[in-house]
Amino acid sequence: MSKYLLNKFLYTVDRDPDLVERYREDPRGTVEWWESEYANRILNCHGGERSTWLAFEENERAALASHDYPALFDLGAHPFLTLTLFIAMFERDYDEPLGVQLEYARRLSDRKLPYPDIAT
Repeated sequence: MSKYLLNKFLYTVDRDPDLVERYREDPRGTVEWWESEYANRILNCHGGERSTWLAFEENERAALASHDYPALFDLGAHPFLTLTLFIAMFERDYDEPLGVQLEYARRLSDRKLPYPDIAT
């Protein structure tokens, strides 16, 4: 399991409005594309700098592809990164103020301390 890679996905997608929309509309395709194109890019380096060893495990890929943020939380994805990305993707689908945030809290309300370690 790579919490680093999960968080890198959430971080990079959340900062690009086109990727946010792509992930909203085609989550599985976006995860597969991002994993093959971006997972092994080294942050803050030019395109030629790449690693070769980073890949999602199947449970990580499945949680990302199904927008399953409780599973991502359990896998150690940073809750701030999941929350901000899911607000960007789904806030428009709620009529009530703070709808995404309230749904997020409701779906994670059964989690008890200690929470999963979010250190990378």
